[in-house]
Amino acid sequence: MSKNNPPARSNDVILHQLLKLIPRGMVGKIARETGIDGKARSFSVLSHLTAMLFAQLTHAIGLNDVCDWLRLKARVLARHGLGAPSRNGLSHANKERDAAFIEKLFWEQLAHLQHISPSFAGGTKGQGLLRRFKVRIHAVDSTVIQLYANAMDWAKHRRRKAAAKMHLRLDLHTFLPSFALVDTAAHHDNKRAREVCAGLLAGEIVVFDKAYVDFSHLAGLDARGVSWVSRAKDNMLFRVRRNLTKGRENIIKDQIIVLTGKKHAGLEVRRVVAWVEVDGEWREMVFLTNNMDWSPATVCDLYRRRWDIEVFFKQVKQCLKLSNFLGHSANAVRWQVYSALLVYVLLRFMAHLSQWGHSFTRLFTVSRSALWERLDLLGLLKSYGTASGRFKVLGALQHAWLPGFEPVRM
Repeated sequence: MSKNNPPARSNDVILHQLLKLIPRGMVGKIARETGIDGKARSFSVLSHLTAMLFAQLTHAIGLNDVCDWLRLKARVLARHGLGAPSRNGLSHANKERDAAFIEKLFWEQLAHLQHISPSFAGGTKGQGLLRRFKVRIHAVDSTVIQLYANAMDWAKHRRRKAAAKMHLRLDLHTFLPSFALVDTAAHHDNKRAREVCAGLLAGEIVVFDKAYVDFSHLAGLDARGVSWVSRAKDNMLFRVRRNLTKGRENIIKDQIIVLTGKKHAGLEVRRVVAWVEVDGEWREMVFLTNNMDWSPATVCDLYRRRWDIEVFFKQVKQCLKLSNFLGHSANAVRWQVYSALLVYVLLRFMAHLSQWGHSFTRLFTVSRSALWERLDLLGLLKSYGTASGRFKVLGALQHAWLPGFEPVRM
């Protein structure tokens, strides 16, 4: 922290400064729309929301941890019209209050922040690939959230295991979610492909791995004017219609192919076979796309950007509370997952305003350590670091890797 520019004092603790980013009118409106306001008597909807965000910001280890901590800070909470929950009260709220509330609040809050700060909505054009494309590029993937099989029968997907799965569409320009779906892990990714990609607009680009390959869905994307890039499955049946580019560095084949399988016979796609360096080793990889105009190198580069969504999952899972759930029901799990996404967006917004130049991990730890301090959060974040200039939240967790164990880039 810079000694020359210490953060100013504030009348509010940092926890409440983050809460004030969420309009109270929005909370009340969504509570009425989802019907949970009628279930909130002694434990208000706003107090419930505060408890769930607090659990994320502190990485609390359980219900007792959350409730005991907030009870010790009851006077501070009372100044802002908030109450400390009991253990049973918080557990019951997570089970009975429809998680549609926190899901809807997350999307409306994201839209609200993007409205009041157009530069937050626009993101950065970045360098290289993102600068070359004037349209939105999205990455689609899923992450498995491990649960307790003996307590969460609804989520069992193997004999002795239980898990939920979050399907996500990430805007690579803003590094913010544009769609999220929380479900059990029993369904294959390609069963959710249509839902995840439903909001894509003509001219936009989406990148996903081969787990999401469903050729009837991909044909639908092509008909809507959406460009896509993925990897080919090993058992794909096809015949070559035409060979394209030759002689490009590291490009083995660039072809127009026609699928010959029973379900998708006649569908025409582009197939690019290239040498790709992964962890210092060159591997042959096969990519598919519906765009016939890009260079084969661009197809490879676009798929390489899919790694960004893996970085997003690492940031959320390492920093926020997506384990040791505060409830065993599907509703409680959804409450916790969308609370994590909401905290992520609030912190990213503060990072944007303060031109934060460090990793998201450090952003989280700074905010957590000062949660009950009466300091101006924006000034606190600006006081970190000695370099000048405009920065952005680092997209990768460079300091979390040991030498020789860097993540696979493809």
